[in-house]
Amino acid sequence: MEDGTFSHASPAEILERISAQLGCSPGSAELAAHLDSTDELGHLRGLFHMPKTTDLSPTDPRLVDSAEDGVYLAGNSLGLQPKKTKEYLDAELDKWAKTGVHGHTEGSRPWAWAENTIEEMMAHLVGAEVEEVALMNGLTVNLHLLLLSFYKPTGRRHKILIEDKAFPSDYYAVQSQIRLRGYEPERSLLLIRPREGEDTLRTEDILATIEKEGESIAVILFSAVQYYTGQLFDVATITTAGQAKGCLVGFDCAHAVGNVPLRLHDWGVDFACWCSYKYVNSGAGGLAGAFIHEKHSGSIRPALWGWWGHDLKSRFLMDNEMQLIPGVGGYRLSNQPILLVCPLQASLEVFSQTSMQALRRKSVLLTGYLEYLLKRNFAHEDANPRKAHVRIVTPSDPAQRGCQLSLCFSVPVANIFRELERRAVACDMREPDVLRVAPVPLYNSFRDVHRFVCILGEALAASQGHPQGALL
Repeated sequence: MEDGTFSHASPAEILERISAQLGCSPGSAELAAHLDSTDELGHLRGLFHMPKTTDLSPTDPRLVDSAEDGVYLAGNSLGLQPKKTKEYLDAELDKWAKTGVHGHTEGSRPWAWAENTIEEMMAHLVGAEVEEVALMNGLTVNLHLLLLSFYKPTGRRHKILIEDKAFPSDYYAVQSQIRLRGYEPERSLLLIRPREGEDTLRTEDILATIEKEGESIAVILFSAVQYYTGQLFDVATITTAGQAKGCLVGFDCAHAVGNVPLRLHDWGVDFACWCSYKYVNSGAGGLAGAFIHEKHSGSIRPALWGWWGHDLKSRFLMDNEMQLIPGVGGYRLSNQPILLVCPLQASLEVFSQTSMQALRRKSVLLTGYLEYLLKRNFAHEDANPRKAHVRIVTPSDPAQRGCQLSLCFSVPVANIFRELERRAVACDMREPDVLRVAPVPLYNSFRDVHRFVCILGEALAASQGHPQGALL
């Protein structure tokens, strides 16, 4: 972005200083255009397919310019398609058509070990050694495989600690793993909730719970970024505290990978898993990832075996003598679908053109810009209590969030969501009352954010049936 002049300033301070230098309002389109013109990552947008307004099915054509891109702020749910995806898929379909079975061992992506060719890029993205990462299955399948090894309850240490509003699939997986071992969730599932009147968890409360309950906790399983609130947890501190009490510590990184810098190896995280279709843009149901720290490679083994966990050098000898790959590689059960490898490769190659540090710098300002405009235009006003207003659930501290802001409204959110969709805005609504908005630095622009806030004003007005005051 800028040359570092404002590197220690808050996003709001940066925006106000730049707008003052330009002689324009911080809410003006001129500021958004300037920020885009100085964005060193702006060219990456061209590597993705951005839906046009009229391609987004709920759009009302009367309300949009058909030549414009839609305002796509749903990368926290499904990332956009990298343009190389179709080329790579077509190449593998063509190889299958022309070479049949020989495709298993030929070409730039031999099907028999295609996922291995991109694991180094994924390891770099999550801050891991290559041998600590496996690309396989879906997130919940991998979570089950990991818990089968890491959750070893005893009469004294049998609890799993998770956040109260964990993603439902994580919650179900943990419940079923507890029951599988002969325990009951009512006794062995330990939930931690925000304080009364607060939306997010305080790190000090998490640490206090670990200190108090640690000797009865077998596994701590947290999100790295909370799917509902967008809160970024202090992974390193939670890991250290849990391990000090003898707990094994794992993270669901679905909303963190590709969103915030991760250092799973350096932080000493015991295990982690993630999907790749959100910020990593691999397409719906894309190939998921798993991490096991190398310190466990000689001590923790998979409970379930399959032939893809056998050492590649002797896998095809077919002698039924398992040569288990150490660490997470031994958790592979079957060969991975080549048609899922292709879009993931296309996306990881885009990430390889930059760094998570550069993406994070842009992200902090981009999401800070969204926060600034929302507060400027839709904050609660004591003098005008009937005016629709927005409350931001996500922490205001950039160190405690990623791209996403979770928004609550003083009017029914379903009506606002419907009006946004009619105007070609793609974000998502989560029950009971949150709208999740995620400007992604790989492909979103400052103009996207500015357009969103303008359209949100229109949507609020339409949902209430009266004109909205001047915005920005």
